[in-house]
Amino acid sequence: MAKDVICGMYVDEAKSKFFAEQDGAKYYFCSGKCLETFLQPAKELNKLKLLTLFSFALGIPTAFFEYFYKISWLLPHNIWLFVLATPVQFIAGWRFYRGAVDAIKARQANMDSLIALGTTAAWLYSTVVAFQGILWQPIFPSEHVYFTESGLIIGFILLGKYMEHNMKGKASAAIRKLLDLQPKMATVIRNGRESSIPVEKVTINDIVVVKPGEGIPVDGIVVSGESAVDESMITGESMPAGKKQGSSVIGGTINKSGLLKLKATKVGSDTALSHIVKMVQEAIAARAPMQRLADVVSAYFVPAVIFIAVAAALFWYFIYHLPFPVALSILIAVLIIACPCALGIATPAAIMIGASKGAQNGILIKTGEVLEKARKIQVIVFDKTGTLTKGKPSVTDVVPIASSYDKGKILQLAAIAEKGSEHPIGEAIVGKAAELVIKLPTGRLHQTVAGKGIKADYQGSRILVGNRAYMSDNKIPVAAAAEEKITKLEKDGKTAIIVAFKKQLIGIVAVADTLKENSKPAVGRLQQMGKEIIMITGDNDRTAAAIAQQLGIKRVLANVLPGEKAARIKELQGEGKVVAMVGDGINDSPALAQADVGIAIGAGTDVAKETGGIVLMRDDLMDVAAAIELSRKTVAKMKQNLFWAFFYNVALIPVAAGILYPFTGILLNPIFAAIAMASSSITVVGNSLLLNRYKVK
Repeated sequence: MAKDVICGMYVDEAKSKFFAEQDGAKYYFCSGKCLETFLQPAKELNKLKLLTLFSFALGIPTAFFEYFYKISWLLPHNIWLFVLATPVQFIAGWRFYRGAVDAIKARQANMDSLIALGTTAAWLYSTVVAFQGILWQPIFPSEHVYFTESGLIIGFILLGKYMEHNMKGKASAAIRKLLDLQPKMATVIRNGRESSIPVEKVTINDIVVVKPGEGIPVDGIVVSGESAVDESMITGESMPAGKKQGSSVIGGTINKSGLLKLKATKVGSDTALSHIVKMVQEAIAARAPMQRLADVVSAYFVPAVIFIAVAAALFWYFIYHLPFPVALSILIAVLIIACPCALGIATPAAIMIGASKGAQNGILIKTGEVLEKARKIQVIVFDKTGTLTKGKPSVTDVVPIASSYDKGKILQLAAIAEKGSEHPIGEAIVGKAAELVIKLPTGRLHQTVAGKGIKADYQGSRILVGNRAYMSDNKIPVAAAAEEKITKLEKDGKTAIIVAFKKQLIGIVAVADTLKENSKPAVGRLQQMGKEIIMITGDNDRTAAAIAQQLGIKRVLANVLPGEKAARIKELQGEGKVVAMVGDGINDSPALAQADVGIAIGAGTDVAKETGGIVLMRDDLMDVAAAIELSRKTVAKMKQNLFWAFFYNVALIPVAAGILYPFTGILLNPIFAAIAMASSSITVVGNSLLLNRYKVK
């Protein structure tokens, strides 16, 4: 059975007629309507891609024939340019006309208004010039046309829109991956018999059987059995949680060892996993897109340009009595000079260079909005497990208790007992022994007690490895000196594992989730930059404080449940702060989505990577500082680009309107308007390319 990611219903994969493949995964749907809804973003993305390719496929030859090679085979040169440019103007550019009409209906102006107005002015003027002398008498003295400007403006702007839509698709992909975590089938006991049913048919109070290695299908309470459950995909904590009768379990987690029977307490949309999905959806939906400076200015700029163009033409025709073609030429010159070529690419050009520079250095920045916001970050919240720490336990200390046993022997005996164990603590102990090249003879009769420890026979005696309760169950006394050392290790945030042999406590092995090598220097660098650093974790206060002390972090949010992380981020935002969240796990996804800037660790889960606005591919926390610096550099280029884009337009609009004519007799020919327009574009692109010289530290 497969789950319909649109409506949530389960469908039979063998019988369903409605399915789609995306990013290597196959999705099934209950109806054609759900399939169409799923495909809508993909269709729009594909359409933008085709239109962008179409624009450049015709726009580049137009530029070549206009500026480098005059073609006159069968048709005049300008007619060929008209043939190449017109499909781009009215097929690829149709969406801008539609956007401009919508803006007019809303009584406002936007970038679509600028694009439609500017490209139409260039195309219309060029068309008149191309056909004058063929279909009508010459109106303008010049034979120069501006078909290249109209076509390539549309091509570049469509390219930017394609990139934007491509990134938006990642948000929905993250939600789909969350939904895929939940098992599709569940084994329930009804009328004394076990049967496998689709998980959506499980009802509250059903008894669900979960075998070792299986996913837990619903939230529930254990009614029988003991096991260790891997909850890392929900809680983010690397240590499996011991479960026994009365313990609560979360749907989507993995049963590692023993057989569990549990009573379903939450099903369907009420499960913890479903709530996480809902929070991700709400956080993404609540985030409004950044209002671009160009859009704000265009609301005033477009009406002003139209007014100036029309007023100038009327003034020179009716008041100064210049010939109509000259007045029309003035109108066209004003519109051409105000064409948003440079304005349209000022921001995208800097963003593309900045984003590519980041990608070259292992920093993936998904949207221009994120790139702009990163420089404003005031508070950076780090998840602990898997982000600041390695996310898996390592042996940190071996403490001898019995004088006849040294550290190597204690570790060897513990590893003999844990050999073959799938528990992370056991794997850490065996891994440390292997690292120190300690020989591990084979023990016998290994027996695990979930949540307590493990025993094995070796050389006719018994090895016991576990916690205090396990030693007590086996009548191994823990002396005051040993208890003192155990307590000290626990205060340092470590898990103390007691090792006994021949009915005697011989030593302690301390295990902890250790810091990544780059965590401390990264935190120090960010603090030097004036950022407030906060650590958030589901761990207890003692463990969290121990890690924070090592890193020099003063503020810690401990005992935070997965569903509370996003709320804590929202509280910080409520203080008027720009907040970044750095995390790696599925439980971090709502917080990553809620934060002003979500920064996902590349080694983390796909969901975290797709929800985060920035992904650190190298798993190096120093790249958090690098991303902020890159944001500063890129935004500086964007501001410079916008200045130059407006400088050319604003400075030359009065000249195009004829302000110099009464004093010098000079009117700006539309060809010079095009040169100014091209110069602004060259300046903007060239200035953006200078960003390539910046070296990400």
